[in-house]
Amino acid sequence: MKTIRTLLCLLAAGALAMPALAADDYKEKEGTGAHAGHDDKARHGGVVWVVKDVNYELVVKPDVVALYVADHGKPVDPKGATAKLTLLSATDKAEATLTPSGDKLEAKGAFKAGPGTKAMVIVTLPGKAPTSATFTLK
Repeated sequence: MKTIRTLLCLLAAGALAMPALAADDYKEKEGTGAHAGHDDKARHGGVVWVVKDVNYELVVKPDVVALYVADHGKPVDPKGATAKLTLLSATDKAEATLTPSGDKLEAKGAFKAGPGTKAMVIVTLPGKAPTSATFTLK
C-alpha cells in the first residue's frame, strides 16, 4: 500500500510539472535579455514577447499602435497579415485591428494606455496558424 501511495505521489508531481514545461515551448518571458541564445531586445522602443523564436514588439502611442514581427532577428514581411489588439487598463478597454503598413502592422486612433496596461494581440501571418502574444506596457 505504501508503494502505491508513493507511486501516485510521484505521478501527481510529474503531472503538475508538465504544463509548466509545455508553456515554455510556446511563450518565453517578456524581457530585454536573451532566451536560449535568442535576442529579444526591443528595437523600436516597445515591449517584446517571444513565441517559438518569433519576436513580437508592440509599440503603443496615444494615436497609433504598431506591431513589429521578426523571426530569428529578421523582419517578417507583414503583407497579408492581420492582428486583433485588445488593450486593458484599470478603467478602459480598447480594441483595434492592425493591418500592414510598411514594415509593421498598425492601427491609428486614440489609445489610452500607460504603464501597467495589458495588451493581447492575436496575429495571423499568411499560411500560419494564429498566434497570441500578451504584453504589459511599461
